[in-house]
Amino acid sequence: MSDGSAEPSHHAGPSGTDWRSWAAGAEHPARTWLRRGRPTAQRLIRRRYDVRVHHAERFPSSGPVVVVGNHIGFLDGPLMAIFAPRPVHALTKLEMFEGRLGSFLVRSGQIPLERDAVDPRAVRTALRVLAEGGAVGVFPEGTRGPGDFTTFRHGAAYLALVSGATVAPLTFLGTRESGAPGGRLPPRGARIDIVVGHPIAVDAVPWPRTRDHVRLMSADLHARLRAGLADALDETGRSLPGPLPVGERDE
Repeated sequence: MSDGSAEPSHHAGPSGTDWRSWAAGAEHPARTWLRRGRPTAQRLIRRRYDVRVHHAERFPSSGPVVVVGNHIGFLDGPLMAIFAPRPVHALTKLEMFEGRLGSFLVRSGQIPLERDAVDPRAVRTALRVLAEGGAVGVFPEGTRGPGDFTTFRHGAAYLALVSGATVAPLTFLGTRESGAPGGRLPPRGARIDIVVGHPIAVDAVPWPRTRDHVRLMSADLHARLRAGLADALDETGRSLPGPLPVGERDE
């Protein structure tokens, strides 16, 4: 579901104007389905999988939040939106907004993202959510894979630096079996662990933000998320599924 990361650019966000004013020009994603439908969706998913959310109390109870997760399987995005302690508007690859699935994603408040180019519209929409104290979801690895944060894009750092939003890490374990393709679901009854990490406070940096600001913040987040991943693996006794099968590329 939620693949990709809004990459920062001098042309992708507010310049001399206040970021809240710039973000106000974007339409807020739909909210009703996301808020009202989560309890039902949780019950339905738990009929098939043993979903365990660890340390929900760590998740900020109010204020803007950039939710950052590792990405190993297809279910990570839906689980982020449905099982995070608060509703999450996740940045979701544009290719999924087609047909009935696309209609569902729009009505459930997810944010279309062009992964292979700077996407000012996605950035602006994400900042609109943050300006109103909501939660935006980002998978900084960009695509499904080993889930170890070897690849790390800068979008989460950029959104947090602009808005001053707290970063809330989520670690997903069990959403893909070892060696399985990225789109294959785990078998019925499989245990899925979602570990909420310690929140990371970020101070907003006013314009002009430089690439060095974003790079340094991203490096700090990267280190903290890898440490949190190690803690989650140790706590749950789980392991990551490894890379996608040879020759498979997550489209």
